[in-house]
Amino acid sequence: MAPAGAVLYRNLRTFQVWGANTEVGKTVISTVLCNAARAKLKDRVQYIKPVSTGNIEDADSSHIRKFGIDRLAKHLDNTDEAFKSLCLHQYELPISPDRAAAVSNLHIPNDEALLSEIRQVLSERAELGGWAFIETAGGVHSPGPSGTSQADLYRPLRVPAVLIADSKLGGISQTIAAYESLKIRGYDVESVLLFEDDYYQNDHQLKTYFKQHGTPCKTLPKLHAPQSSKEADEELMLRYYEKHSQSPIIEEVLSHMKQRHDDRVKNLESMPSRAHNKIWYPFTQSTLLSPEKITAIDSASGDYFQTLEKKQGAESLIKSSFDGSGSWWTQGLGHGNPQLMLAAAYAAGRYGHVMFAEAVHEPALKLAETLLDYLSNPRLSRVFYSDNGSTGIEVAVKMALRAARIRYGWGPNDNLGVLGLSGSYHGDTMGAMDCSEPSTYNEKIEWYEGKGFWFSYPTVSCVDGRWTVAVPPALQDQFGSDKPFRSLADIMDLESREASREYEQYRVFITQTLKQLRVEGRRFGALIIEPIVLGAGGMIFVDPLFQRALVSVVRSSPELFADDAHFPNSANAWTGLPVIFDEVFTGLYRLGRSSAASLLQVHPDISVHAKLLTGGLLPLCATAASEDIFKAFESDDKSDALLHGHSYTAHAVGCSVAIESLEEMRTLDTTGAWDEFKSRWAGPAQESEQEAEPVWSVWSKDFVEWTSNRERVEGVWALGSVLSITLKDLQGAGGYKSTAAKDVQAALFKGDSADWNIHSRILGNVIYFMAGQTTSTATVQRVQDVLRKVLV
Repeated sequence: MAPAGAVLYRNLRTFQVWGANTEVGKTVISTVLCNAARAKLKDRVQYIKPVSTGNIEDADSSHIRKFGIDRLAKHLDNTDEAFKSLCLHQYELPISPDRAAAVSNLHIPNDEALLSEIRQVLSERAELGGWAFIETAGGVHSPGPSGTSQADLYRPLRVPAVLIADSKLGGISQTIAAYESLKIRGYDVESVLLFEDDYYQNDHQLKTYFKQHGTPCKTLPKLHAPQSSKEADEELMLRYYEKHSQSPIIEEVLSHMKQRHDDRVKNLESMPSRAHNKIWYPFTQSTLLSPEKITAIDSASGDYFQTLEKKQGAESLIKSSFDGSGSWWTQGLGHGNPQLMLAAAYAAGRYGHVMFAEAVHEPALKLAETLLDYLSNPRLSRVFYSDNGSTGIEVAVKMALRAARIRYGWGPNDNLGVLGLSGSYHGDTMGAMDCSEPSTYNEKIEWYEGKGFWFSYPTVSCVDGRWTVAVPPALQDQFGSDKPFRSLADIMDLESREASREYEQYRVFITQTLKQLRVEGRRFGALIIEPIVLGAGGMIFVDPLFQRALVSVVRSSPELFADDAHFPNSANAWTGLPVIFDEVFTGLYRLGRSSAASLLQVHPDISVHAKLLTGGLLPLCATAASEDIFKAFESDDKSDALLHGHSYTAHAVGCSVAIESLEEMRTLDTTGAWDEFKSRWAGPAQESEQEAEPVWSVWSKDFVEWTSNRERVEGVWALGSVLSITLKDLQGAGGYKSTAAKDVQAALFKGDSADWNIHSRILGNVIYFMAGQTTSTATVQRVQDVLRKVLV
């Protein structure tokens, strides 16, 4: 089944009717709109009631038939085809839909299934064109059959809203609250309608309020009082519909809604060409870009973008695109996550933004406490806030270099470099770029000065069905040839591997290299690594044993870095050099653990976190450091302080969202949300103990091994939410400039279905995919099935 994404048809003007409360007249106004569209405008009409409770004779869809279709059938031809009413799920008890569904013996659809049913009805109706009205049940937050609030349930469809206001006592507050709930979730509220009430006169205040927000608010004459007989009541209803379905007010409302629909289509279709003329894109060679290559994103929900698919016929103009890059590695808890949105709205309302120098607000303090607890690193005690990973890295390097300079007595103008790994990349600001070796990213940057030394190392991948630690040719004299392993878990069993000969070989190689650098007069102030995986450098899975050996040698050999080196008394003080872990990409459950450091079983002195920190909603970075590092900046001279900051440092909205993000990921971990994924990676011993291996991935082991055996695949690995596939480059040696993965990327975006495709990013001959921490097994399987067809 295709994902239940957004709908937008060129000739089918689709709107969703919401009520500020129950009993506000949604069905009456829906009937007025349907009748007016059919009788006044002579358009075709489809009415949909996804869920209804109560007696079928009193159901809203029955009301539409009685006072709409049946009435118009007397005056118009082909009314059965031109005007249809449909209820998808009817439950007998007149109570909340979730409870009515629970006590019934009928099928209870999950959220995605219900949305797919609606999409199917609209798809079948799209060729006829005209209007479609989808009426919700009760109020905005009344639950659907699954118990999900309707405001969240229907959000993926992104159908423009018509809000029926409450004209009774308390209705002003109810209506505004309903409107704000819809707006917070990204709904376009195109019209507000309500009945006149001479006593409460809510329309006066509501018209003023909605005028300020640019949303038309119109009133309809109030309904008659209930009559003593059913026949008399129905007669008055017929008269009401005959009169007011023809009214100028309703004609004006429909005209406005039609214009808004047409404007939306026009705007969306023109966005690529307008963007091509106005926007300077990142990581893009503009001479190779055309409007046709620009993806117009209308909205996003869960794991999917909703993107423009240019069509002239009756098919939807919107297509679901799996967000294969996790929106540049930031997305983990789903686009439009309601808990994150609410946290952001609360903080925006409480604080907006407040300056942070020598001040504190609750979200910043709570996040610092939460993150330090989350990382479980006894060395870390302080948190410094910045706005993104690159600047967070610069902060970390400033911290480390100062601490090393103070301890070793170097001068402020002494040239200090960093130790790192070949192929690593830590960001695009100047200081962060200088922490990486020359590469495509920085080789043509006029101010770039690579300040450091970068080790070569063995890498991990699955090749021809076997997990392997691959040794590059330049290191085979030191380490020998590639080494096969039974499983990824065996590679990650670092305690066992420390007793191996290769661990000692790593230590000897690293020590000899550092001694030679010392002889050459090189001076270093920090070790900075991306633990386990190098992201932008090409999704390189470094042998974790090498990284563990590197940290161990640096910490145990201070004499390699300074003549007067010594070991501090404190157990948590840094030794040798301050160790920085760049977990901007790999941290916070990206690799299946709360931190990538826990996979290495190493505690860094400084740790940098961003991207998943806020669940993909806002930019924020936290650089955590040890007390030992913090004290290096203590002085009576203000110029000795860490003179770094941003106008939006520790912005309260970002901190509040980060707290919610961390709490939600921890809940997923502790409640077994990933147990099904973990079980698929369990080996025989773990299966007997009903435990998963210590390493796992959302991408199935069978799929990874199948992919590794494809003729065009050089190697593949999966860990946590990441899948990386390296393709053979027959034209060269691969790397960022390679085009070997372009055809795979294009085939995935073309897709094998009219309903969805896969949006992905490539790093030269590497194509990678990010699932989210809330991605379902069904979605992962869906993506894997398409990859099998493309890679076969």
